[in-house]
Amino acid sequence: MKKTFKFLIVALFSILLFACGTGADNTEAKKEITVSAAASLTEIMDELTPIFEGKYNTTLTVNLASSGTLQRQIEEGAPVDVFISASGKKMDILMEKELLDVETRYDLLKNNLVLITNKESSDKVKSLKDLSKSDVKVSIGEPGSVPAGRYAKESLEYYGYYEGIEGKLIYAKNVKQVLSYVESGEVDAGMVYGSDAVNLKNSVIAQKIDAESHSPIVYPGAVIKASENKESAKEFIEFFKSNEIKELAKKYGFEI
Repeated sequence: MKKTFKFLIVALFSILLFACGTGADNTEAKKEITVSAAASLTEIMDELTPIFEGKYNTTLTVNLASSGTLQRQIEEGAPVDVFISASGKKMDILMEKELLDVETRYDLLKNNLVLITNKESSDKVKSLKDLSKSDVKVSIGEPGSVPAGRYAKESLEYYGYYEGIEGKLIYAKNVKQVLSYVESGEVDAGMVYGSDAVNLKNSVIAQKIDAESHSPIVYPGAVIKASENKESAKEFIEFFKSNEIKELAKKYGFEI
């Protein structure tokens, strides 16, 4: 009887160990991906990150900077799974260098350009024409690396104002810095995306810039060819296309 009891105890203990081990094996390990996204996507990325992580059991690391900076990081081998650019040209460069999973490239969002001015300067800056006034300080993104800066330069050239104000322009490392300069009063005016102007505190929109004056503002996204987490990266691109994210994009001033 004692032997039978001892046998049952050992058997039950073995079953419990097996069950615990099986449970551990069945628990899916949490995945991780890194998304490099244009700085103008800061707010939308902040809000969608916990949604994506909960839905796909994936830890999302977001790297925000100007599209040009992110493009160069990827070229230099930075461990990135997904790139979302504020410029089709930056994405084209990576595609030409065969660094993208081309089939995953998709135009995710659209944006527009606006001229904003600090409230204290709103009386003297009402349109692009006023940027030529001698006492008006102006900021745009660095045209060579910041897409918003390139679009701003294109518009200023289109209207014939760029040459007259080029010498006094204060260039920023990304569009969020332009916004910060205007909001803080360091400059009187700046050119940013419409999405950046959604929650202005100390500034106002002086002028909406005609789309015909600059290249289309499109945000393409794609999986990086060297990604070691391609399935999760592709899930993120598909997730970004969902109606849930489309509504979120509209909330932050983007166009679909």
